[in-house]
Amino acid sequence: MVNLAQAWAELHHQSHPAVEVHVLGGGSGVGIASLIDGTCDLANSSREMTAEEKQTLRQKRGLEAVEYVVGFDALAVYVHKNNPLDTISLPELAEIFGEQGTISRWSQLGVAIPGARSDRIIRVSRQNNSGTYAYFRETVLGKRRDMKLGSLDANGSKDAVALVSRTPGAIGYTGMGYMTDQVKVLRISRRKGEPGVLPCVETATNRTYPLTRPLLIYTAGRPKGALQQYIEWILGPPGQKVVLELGYVPVRAAE
Repeated sequence: MVNLAQAWAELHHQSHPAVEVHVLGGGSGVGIASLIDGTCDLANSSREMTAEEKQTLRQKRGLEAVEYVVGFDALAVYVHKNNPLDTISLPELAEIFGEQGTISRWSQLGVAIPGARSDRIIRVSRQNNSGTYAYFRETVLGKRRDMKLGSLDANGSKDAVALVSRTPGAIGYTGMGYMTDQVKVLRISRRKGEPGVLPCVETATNRTYPLTRPLLIYTAGRPKGALQQYIEWILGPPGQKVVLELGYVPVRAAE
C-alpha cells in the first residue's frame, strides 16, 4: 500500500498544507508493529491484524485496534509476456508455490516457454513480512501449509513484477495496480478446467475474481482531530479517486 499512502499524502498536502503526512514503507507487518510500538499514527496493511497483534496493542498501549477498509485489491498472478499460458487454477498455484508441491515444470501445465533456458518454473515471491505474501499464502495454500523454499523473494511489488519481466520462466504475484506491458496477467479459476477470470475493477467489486482482498488502515483507538479528518478525506471522493487512478478498487466502486 506504500504507493497509495504516498499518493494520498501528496494530494492531501496540496489542499491542507498545514498537515504533513510522512510515509514509510517496509511491509504490512512493519506498519502494524510500528502502531503497536506507538511510532506511527496510521498502519497501512494489505492483510488483517491477527488476534495476537490486537492483544499486544491492548497490553502495550491500552488501546483497541480500529480498522478502516479503504479500498480493494485484486492480487494478480504474473508471468513473462512471452509465456503462452492463459489460465491457471488455485489448486495448480498451490502445487507450484506450496511446500511439497507437485508442479515444478512448465511442461506439467502443457506449455513451453520461448526464450527460457530450461523447463523449470521459477517462483517469484515476497518476503514474509509482506501482507501480500500473507494473503497469497493463506488464500492459495490454506492456514496449515507453508510456502515452498527456494523462491526469489522481492522486496516490493514493483520489484516482483520487474523480476518476472526479466525472467522467461518466472511466475509471481502482487497487486493488479503494478501491471506493465512487460508481463502477462493470468486468468484465475477456482478449480482446474473451469473458465478463468481476469483481475479488474468489475471482477474485484463483484468478488468473481478469486484473489480479491481488502486494503486496510489501522489506528490505535478512535482517531481525533487532524488524524480523523485525514481518514475521512481518504474515504471521501478525493481519496477514493486516488485508489482508482492507481489501479485499485474504491470502497464504493459503483459511485
